Amino acid sequence: MKRCPITYDEVTKGKYSIKGLHLLSPRLKELLDFPFSANEQISIAQDLATKLSIQGVQPKLSAKLNVTVSSFEVVEKLGTFILKPPHHLYEEVPQNEDVSMKLAKLCGIEVPLHGLIYNKDQSLSYFIKRFDRGSKKTKFPVEDFSQLMGFDRDTKYNTSLEKTITVIEKYCTFPMIEKERFYKLILFNFLIGNEDMHLKNYSLITQDGITQLSPSYDLTNTSIVFKTQEEVALTLNGKKSNLKKYDLVDYLGKERLCLPHETINELLSFFESIIPKWQQLLDISFLSQNKKNQYKDLINIRKTKLFS
Repeated sequence: MKRCPITYDEVTKGKYSIKGLHLLSPRLKELLDFPFSANEQISIAQDLATKLSIQGVQPKLSAKLNVTVSSFEVVEKLGTFILKPPHHLYEEVPQNEDVSMKLAKLCGIEVPLHGLIYNKDQSLSYFIKRFDRGSKKTKFPVEDFSQLMGFDRDTKYNTSLEKTITVIEKYCTFPMIEKERFYKLILFNFLIGNEDMHLKNYSLITQDGITQLSPSYDLTNTSIVFKTQEEVALTLNGKKSNLKKYDLVDYLGKERLCLPHETINELLSFFESIIPKWQQLLDISFLSQNKKNQYKDLINIRKTKLFS
């Protein structure tokens, strides 16, 4: 059974579903293989690293979609997409990030348009549309928590989840609404095993005079990638592992975020009810069967910790 790497819909002809192509552009009738292999993309990303502002640990390319030639193109400026090739050290990272973002969307967490595309060597690269770009080349103000708290790329792990709350309280137009969104994202990342949500992976965006949390990005089950024992990137209640329900619910949700008990209970019930749908989505993802099993096992461990 063949599936579209953008929507996971079944396809009988070609590599992509019409729905997937039209998410990229209503005018797109086909999408040609990206004209670079995985290794070539990594080499290009390394060459452009000093010229682009999007570089991190994982190689990335700035790109735009050229509908005329039915293909993505690498650009140095005014890119509207970010492409991430297969990692040279870790297995199935694009597939992992893609399905993790889809799990988030299934939860009602706002995420940008994203998906997988085939490269010329038939490997898969992950793409995500830039949420800081509007029509007519406008750019929305976006600042990550590292910038807002006075940290940099080298110190982005050097604080606590509790202290990030001050960013929301200080800068957001409607802080209580954003605190609930923030808490939902934290619970989500705990459940899927994303232990690399450092300060640069949280951002605020300002549109139409309203400052709020940006759409979520860089959501990946890093626990099955890096095989670490940590459960969060930023300390919570003084620790990064062996978190208990008390730490996430009573301490963070009730004491530090000051969310109503009803709100917290509704979120917990929601996550408990949606996990079976996560399992179904993982089953049709582009992860290998081994990675699917690892991902499911991790969720089962985390849900026991959170809901028991």
